[in-house]
Amino acid sequence: QRQLAESGGGSVQAGGSLTLSCAASASTFSSRCLAWFRQAPGKRREGVALLYTDTQNTYYARSVEGRFTITEDKSDNTLRLQMNILEPEDTARYYCAADSGSDCAYGLRNVPRFQFQGPGTEVSVSS
Repeated sequence: QRQLAESGGGSVQAGGSLTLSCAASASTFSSRCLAWFRQAPGKRREGVALLYTDTQNTYYARSVEGRFTITEDKSDNTLRLQMNILEPEDTARYYCAADSGSDCAYGLRNVPRFQFQGPGTEVSVSS
């Protein structure tokens, strides 16, 4: 049974907005860390947003801070990433992830190593 499933990707023009959603199983959604990372063609995976569910603290990559917002909806076990003022550099495949172990403690840099990861959703931003 798939633990995480992303949706909401698509193609937008620069300056536009998208909201990504990630449906999670109840057990996965109870993880200490919920996050999003992305991978652009030819580039390494990059953590972009992290939420610690126990403290509600959030962390963002510098490249997206002020434009992206990560939220959790406990009513339906959904993690979301609101993306505003999108730039062509945001073009990538976006993945949601969850973890409660040591990688969670290391923050954004370890998000791509999280235990649970979805298959991803594509985001394309044109100039």
